[in-house]
Amino acid sequence: MNVKNLTLDSARPVTAAPAVPIIRRLRGTWRRMAPQALFFAVLMAAWEIMAIQADSPLVPGSAAIAREFAGITLSGFAPAEIGITFVRMSLGFLLALAVALPIGILTAVSRFAERFFEPGIILGLTVPGLVWALLCVIWFGVSLASPVVAVALGVLPALIISVNQGVRSLAHELVEMQRVFRLPTHIVLRRIWLPVLYSFIISGCRVGFSIAWKVIVLVEIFGMSDGVGYQLNAQFSTQNVEGVIAWTLSFWAAMLIVEHGVFQPLERHANRWKKGNQA
Repeated sequence: MNVKNLTLDSARPVTAAPAVPIIRRLRGTWRRMAPQALFFAVLMAAWEIMAIQADSPLVPGSAAIAREFAGITLSGFAPAEIGITFVRMSLGFLLALAVALPIGILTAVSRFAERFFEPGIILGLTVPGLVWALLCVIWFGVSLASPVVAVALGVLPALIISVNQGVRSLAHELVEMQRVFRLPTHIVLRRIWLPVLYSFIISGCRVGFSIAWKVIVLVEIFGMSDGVGYQLNAQFSTQNVEGVIAWTLSFWAAMLIVEHGVFQPLERHANRWKKGNQA
């Protein structure tokens, strides 16, 4: 009897695992992506209507832009130039972050330091990126220092403000605990300040990256022989509107990849840390 039952059980077809989790996952992905897909559809439709109404080579249709975009992207030319620009942006960004961390912490804990650095921060927020680009090209010429220093100067004020706000958000009890127990500075910095600053730095980096993009393009237009800014200037020189828009869209796509692939995961990680501490 046992052998017979075993034979019958083994003869039954193996049912597949329930597909409910996969369906739920697909639904969640669709809910996240549907608004963005709708935005692109509305943008393309609005541009196509404008191109038809203008009926001018200065306002090319979506098909012409798509051909230009596919040409520079599929050939690998746009990714290579975007990579060059991203390296310059990243180096300038890291330089700004290295300077912003100590200044931001110092201005948050010292009233004198806050008043001392306040005019410089306001100056940095006021000066257009074009000024930093022109000055750095004049000072450093066609070299790596030009885009790196220009990006650092353009991004620095926003990063200092983010670090300053992060330090100020620390609970008063934590600061008192540091004073009472006389904890070493490196432990306080590593265990208390940096974890709290993490989320503020990420938000500051998201804003700073958009500022860095505007600065780096100007530097590459005036003083570089490659990069996205140089290519935009080359397309402008030949009055190739499709090329200007295609290069802008290619960098836009790269920034979307950075946003969804880098900044959003880091922000979720920072929020998990905060929730764990609140629990």
